[in-house]
Amino acid sequence: MRFSFALPVAISALLVSASAFAHVTLDAREAPTDSYFKAVFNVPHGCEGSPTTRIRVRIPDGVTSVKPQPKQGWDLATVKTKLATPTKGSHGEAITEAITEVAWSGGRLLDEHIDEFMMQIRLPNAAPGTVLYFPIVQDCEKGITRWIEIPEPNAKPGGLKEPAPALRLIAK
Repeated sequence: MRFSFALPVAISALLVSASAFAHVTLDAREAPTDSYFKAVFNVPHGCEGSPTTRIRVRIPDGVTSVKPQPKQGWDLATVKTKLATPTKGSHGEAITEAITEVAWSGGRLLDEHIDEFMMQIRLPNAAPGTVLYFPIVQDCEKGITRWIEIPEPNAKPGGLKEPAPALRLIAK
C-alpha cells in the first residue's frame, strides 16, 4: 500500500501545473534588454467554455517597435499613440509615435483548442530585472476575460486571479 499516496500526489501535481497554464502567457519569460524579441502569446482556452473571438494586447511603455504577425482567418488592427518625448530608433531615425495596442479579431478559437498570437518587438534599453507587463483582454462569444492584473511593486505575482503576461529583462 505504499503506492496509495503516489497517485493522489501525482494527480494533484498535474492539476496544479495545469492551472498554472490556464492563463494567457508569453512563451518566453525573460529576454535581453535593448533587443528584438519575438513575443508569442499562448491562448489556452476561451471564456468559461465560450470560443475566443478577439485578443487585444496593450504594449508596455518603452517598446517603440511593434510588428504583429497576421493570422489567417483573423483581422489585425493596431492603435498608434504620439509619444510625449520622441526617441531614436535602432537606425538613428526619430520615432514620434508608437503602437500601443494590437488586436486580432473576427476569428473563432474554440475553448478546447490552443493558439498563439505573435509579434516582434524592440525591447527598451532598461535596467536588467525590469519587468514589462502586457495586459490582454480576451473577448469571447459569451463573456470576456481581462488578463490585466499587475502585482504591486515588490509583491509576488502568484496571488493574482487574472495576471497580465510578464517579461523580465535580463542583461545582454
